Order: sequence, then structure tokens, then C-alpha cells
Amino acid sequence: MTPFVRSERLSWRPVFVIVALGLPLQVGCDVFDGYKPGATSLLSIFEPPSPEEAADWALDDYNTNNRYRGLVLLTNSDFGGEEPYLELYRERLSDDDPGVRQAAARALGLHGEPSDAIAVSRLLAADPDRLVRVSAARSLQRLHNPEVVGALVDRSSSENETYAEVRAEAANALGQYRDRAVLQKLVAALNDRSLTVNHNALQSLQTLTGQNFGYDANLWLGWLDEQDNPFAAARQYTYPGFDRPRHPVEWLPFVPKPPKAPDAPPVGLRRDVTASAER
Repeated sequence: MTPFVRSERLSWRPVFVIVALGLPLQVGCDVFDGYKPGATSLLSIFEPPSPEEAADWALDDYNTNNRYRGLVLLTNSDFGGEEPYLELYRERLSDDDPGVRQAAARALGLHGEPSDAIAVSRLLAADPDRLVRVSAARSLQRLHNPEVVGALVDRSSSENETYAEVRAEAANALGQYRDRAVLQKLVAALNDRSLTVNHNALQSLQTLTGQNFGYDANLWLGWLDEQDNPFAAARQYTYPGFDRPRHPVEWLPFVPKPPKAPDAPPVGLRRDVTASAER
């Protein structure tokens, strides 16, 4: 599973060169402008921006890169789930820049409410940028709202969605909805030309039914036809968490460790049941 994070790679070579040469820590600010605006020393590079700085960047209507970086900083901060920032994420879903829309969708997936799933699903259904649709589908794995099932079903099908990664993430998100129509679409996705879509569709079918007939769509359909309640043995749906090893630079003092998150039920879905109408 692709991690639910978009990382921005920064080149750390100038920092290491400065350390290796034994130059003084206090240098001209222009050396560090590519790392943190306003930084004037090695140590100040690693100081996290204040909430005000991050919010100012996210609100910068004249600089796309600032808006993106500001949203990412707010999203990954301890205060990123506070209501003023949630409103900012919601506004940025309609940003002109696809990178900003992608960051906003991710932010709502991490901090949003079930009602936010509806706006996120509009990106999944209609955004022209593939990566935005991927982020929207991943966010809908974390936000439970039966009103988004239609968008997830549409984007899990190769008839409506060209890119396999979008279809795969949508198929995963469908694993939280106990609906016969969802089961039918997931069975159809077993015949998708992408192995990742096949895998996620099977995983969702196993979660929803507690059964495992492998990738044979005919066996699944035969079993479904015989069931009054195909969800009787359903398992708890959890969205995929994320974890990764540290990059070399993340072993340095003051550099934050990589983010980690365990698998967990979506917001709005009780831990003991899959809260959706059984049809």
C-alpha cells in the first residue's frame, strides 16, 4: 500500500558541506533560504515554524509553494486539527493549484469530520488531477459517510477511472460499507487489469463478508446469491496506517522523526461494527 503521505524532498548537501568544512554556525541568511525562510543558522533551520508562520504561508494567495508548504506544516502539527485550520483546509479544496488541493484533501482525511467526506468525494469524482483523486480516495478511507459510496463505486471501476492507483484506493475505502451493491462492484473489480486493484477489492470483500474465495469472481457471485445476510461474519474495517524507516537526515538532532500512524477505524465508524445500512 502506498503511504498516505506526500513528502517534499529537500537537498541537505549544503548543510553537510558547511558542517564538514567547520564553518561558523552563524552565516548569511541567503544560504538557508531554500530550507526555512528567515533562517540564519544551522540550528534555526530545524526550529519548527510557529502556528502564525505556517498559517501565513497557507493563506498566501500569491505563492503556490507557500500555500502547499503551509498546509503540510499545519497538517503535521500538534495543533493542526483545531477548528480554524479545519476551515482553512476546507477552503483550499477548491484552490487553483492541484498540489494545494491534494494537501487539503489529505489534511481533512487526518483531521476532518464525517461531514467533510462529501466535499472530499467531489474531488474524487471530478478533479482532473490524478494525484488529487488519489489523495481524496485515501482520505475517504479515514472519513466514514455513506453519502460518498456512489463516488467510491464510480472511481473503483475502469470504465470511469483511468488510473489504477485511484481505483485501488477507492476499492479499499469501500471495505467499510455494508451494501450489496458495494459487494457487486468489488466482485467486478476482481477482474480489473491491475493487480493492485484486484488485491484491494479482495481485501475489502474479505472484510465485509469474512469469506475468502480468492480472485474467482464466479465463486463470489455464486456465494452471494445464496446469502440472505452476506455480512453476518463481517470484520472490522480499518484504514491503512503508515510507517517508514528514517531517512539519514532524520537521525540528526532537532530533525523530526518520520510520522507514524497505526491502522484504525475511520472517523464516524464505531469500532465494534461497520456502521452502514445493510441492503
